[in-house]
Amino acid sequence: MATLSRSWGYRKVNQEGSHVTLQTDEPTRQRVVVPDHKILRIGTLNAILRQVAGHKGITREAILATIRS
Repeated sequence: MATLSRSWGYRKVNQEGSHVTLQTDEPTRQRVVVPDHKILRIGTLNAILRQVAGHKGITREAILATIRS
């Protein structure tokens, strides 16, 4: 969640229980709901990466590279 905020222009706009809604306005408005858990299931992580990558026009690997660095 911190990487999406810091590196990809997302900000927290809402939280309901353990689910946080992040939003970006670049290139257009998009909201992504992210579970606020220490460990995410691989399918959940893949879905989040797919949504962000598709919206930003980048690859999932580009997002993962910012997490690793």
